[in-house]
Amino acid sequence: MSRAPTAPVLWCLLAAALFGASTPAAKVLLDGLGPFSLAGLLYLGAALGVLPFALRRPARRLVVDRRNGLLLTGAILFGGILGPLLLLSGLTLAPASSVALWLNLETPATVALGLLFFREHLDGRAWLAAGLVVGASVLVASPSGFGNAGAAVLILAACLAWGLDNNLTALIDGLTPAQSTLAKGLAAGAVNLGLGLFLEGTPGALPVVGLGLGVGALAYGASLVLYVSGAQQLGASRSQMIFATAPFWGLALAWTTLGEAITPVEALAGVMMVLALWLMHTERHAHEHTHAPQEHVHRHRHDDGHHDHVHPGLPAWLWHSHEHSHDDRLHSHPHTPDLHHRHDH
Repeated sequence: MSRAPTAPVLWCLLAAALFGASTPAAKVLLDGLGPFSLAGLLYLGAALGVLPFALRRPARRLVVDRRNGLLLTGAILFGGILGPLLLLSGLTLAPASSVALWLNLETPATVALGLLFFREHLDGRAWLAAGLVVGASVLVASPSGFGNAGAAVLILAACLAWGLDNNLTALIDGLTPAQSTLAKGLAAGAVNLGLGLFLEGTPGALPVVGLGLGVGALAYGASLVLYVSGAQQLGASRSQMIFATAPFWGLALAWTTLGEAITPVEALAGVMMVLALWLMHTERHAHEHTHAPQEHVHRHRHDDGHHDHVHPGLPAWLWHSHEHSHDDRLHSHPHTPDLHHRHDH
């Protein structure tokens, strides 16, 4: 490909900024809430935030097929329940800046799982970009306090859970991103809040509860919708390389609002991250490949060589989402491992 599509890259960057802001915000909220209760409020806030968008354009199929149901269940379990609980438990043991940096280990976890189990493919520049992201992750994570072994293990486990979630979510094509986020938010929010009420008692003051819901609506709800939309276009590995900037957004807030300092190693890691994003955005990948017939729903445009159905009056370059079908096709063109290109190499 000549370069990664610009819009999905921007969606992932904005998702990273929103989620990165949640780490210092959650650190503050943990003063008045337990980790289970806060995890529940964050995901219920995500569900509330996307509810109008999830209901605005319902999928035609009211019953999700078995494949999408299993993918969504796995995403809810690993990404909606285990990941947040592990993260928030780690936050009770370590500074917000350290946790924000350790979260960058989610990227190598996502890439490794994608290559091993989900038919992702990297070549040339993408491999170099992945190496830079992993290197930056190790640089910023190791000197920031891996001596706090308990917190570090919890955050590493959270990264593995989210790495699996990222790969599962990128393959969901029977629901819109808002609908899958709504399902994850309701299920994960109910489970975590229920555990919080049982183990931690009634949540704190009403303003703190409201703040938890508000942070969840933006940092989890809007962020998830943007990330899933990008991952469907770029694949889990590439979208996660972009999303790996999230800890740096969290660091920026920790530096400015919590008074935590920057280090030369963190600055170097930031430069490496920018170089990795440039390499990924300028990679090329094209070859002859075959598409089997399929029916799914995702954001798309009509100038990409795959979506030739007609909407009278709709410009070909405009991104939009609805359920549609594809016939079988053999052709060659630049592509990423999106929903249409999970073939072997």
